[in-house]
Amino acid sequence: MKMTEEHVATFCLSLPGAREDYKWGGVRVFSIAGNKMFALQNLRGDSLAFKVDKDLFLGHVDRPGIHPAPYLARAQWIIMNTPYPLGAEELRGLLRRSHQLVVSKLPKRTQIGLRLED
Repeated sequence: MKMTEEHVATFCLSLPGAREDYKWGGVRVFSIAGNKMFALQNLRGDSLAFKVDKDLFLGHVDRPGIHPAPYLARAQWIIMNTPYPLGAEELRGLLRRSHQLVVSKLPKRTQIGLRLED
């Protein structure tokens, strides 16, 4: 099953400490700890962008329909257009991982309550 934009938004907001706002003329930004972004919707049309593991970045962008995210690729962000080229389970796993990659960069005391069990 494929996820819609609303499925993705609902899932992102279900992650610990997640909030959303709109920036840059309509980009839907999902973040934690104030302003630490972990996913963006509609960065370039009907799209979804998020952070991936550094050692998996090149493997992801080799896949059909997945590209380096404009301005964010140097931080290992990928982008894909709708309909998303990944199944729901894989996409949820990658969004969960993006959230946790951002959490891991926060101060230790801020990480409490934001960590997910593996």
